Parts: sequence; C-alpha cells; structure tokens
Amino acid sequence: MNKELPKMYQNKISKKLNNMEEVYSTLYEEKPRNNQNNIKEKNNNNNYTIEQKIYNIFNSKDYIYKVDVYIETDEGTFQKRIIGKNKDNLITMDNEYIPISKIKDIYR
Repeated sequence: MNKELPKMYQNKISKKLNNMEEVYSTLYEEKPRNNQNNIKEKNNNNNYTIEQKIYNIFNSKDYIYKVDVYIETDEGTFQKRIIGKNKDNLITMDNEYIPISKIKDIYR
C-alpha cells in the first residue's frame, strides 16, 4: 500500500526542522510533605485540583455528553457516568447529585 513517490515529486530538505513542541505542567507535581505549611497549602489547594480535574474531563476531546469516571469520597470509590455539572454538584446519568466538596479524587 505504501507506494514510493517518483523522484520528481520528492522534496529535498536541506535545513534542520525544529517542529517539536514541549509542554510542561506543574499541576500534578509532587510537593514535599515534611512541614505543616505544605500540608495546609495542599488542603487549601485540594478543591482547585478537583475542579481542574473535572474541567479536564469535561473538556477532553472524547467527551460528547457523558463520561464514565471513578469518584473517591469518604464513603468509598464509586464508578459513575456523569453527564454534567452545576456550581456545586456533578450530575450523573441516574439524576444523582454528587457534591463536589465531598469528592477526594476523580479520574477516568
């Protein structure tokens, strides 16, 4: 299937190509937990992390109107199919409302 092009259609590239893009994120970077200030900072930043994870799930390329996720809360880990969110809650396919403030972790 992979045909060779005739020599007249092949271009010779005589320069160095630099089209690789590097992207770095510090969102999931581990922070040292030795000191109390870092623990307080992580607890204060926990809601932002959950909000960011929810945002990433809803804005992924393969999200159309529903997505299967695992949600960790104080009661345990549950597999749910979420279809939307409002200011304080995630909405599941079964019309359940899961408070975002009770979510410890969420992942696909």
